[in-house]
Amino acid sequence: MNLSENVVLLHGLGRSSRHMAKLARHLEAQGYTVYNLDYPSRHYAVERLCEYIHEKLAHQIPPDKKVHFIGYSLGGLLVRLFLSNPNYRPKNLGRVVQLAPPNRGTDLADFWQHSWLYKKFAGPAGQQIITDQSNIAHLLSPIDYELGIIAGISTIDPISSLIIKGKNDGKISVENTKVAGMKEHVVVKVAHTFFPKNKKVMELTAKFLLKGTFN
Repeated sequence: MNLSENVVLLHGLGRSSRHMAKLARHLEAQGYTVYNLDYPSRHYAVERLCEYIHEKLAHQIPPDKKVHFIGYSLGGLLVRLFLSNPNYRPKNLGRVVQLAPPNRGTDLADFWQHSWLYKKFAGPAGQQIITDQSNIAHLLSPIDYELGIIAGISTIDPISSLIIKGKNDGKISVENTKVAGMKEHVVVKVAHTFFPKNKKVMELTAKFLLKGTFN
């Protein structure tokens, strides 16, 4: 591994960099320089969130260094949106790992989208992760980089799991984590909340960054 390689971590909706801290330490122990970002996930639409992330990264990562991206939940979708913008995408893009991402939205957002409580908690971005992705389709370009996706099939939220169609992690179905152009997709027995701290998930993530495969 090239010790000068960088990794950007993006947390999920309503979370913070603290939720990704264990994964950050795991990657730092392997020699990566890790940028574990905070962003105001509940306050803006995904377009503004990507702009915010770009503003934070613009003067931090040297342009000649390889940059990998890891996004958890909403952060995984933001990685795709970020890399779809030619003004944001780094010239030395490495590999990308999405952890339990709503690539095709989530049934929970469909179910709760008109609830005032959901609107208050999830904000504008929460309205953009419904399964009808026509509202953000124009912002997404085809996948032309090495993308590995990890999905979960365990849950600590049986009520939410009843709302979600098919196997799921309590927040997002396995099927809705998939996207055309992905290189590999793997399923683990982990609930959505615990993804960034799960040993197996961390090991698989690091393996994909290093080798471009989960196998």
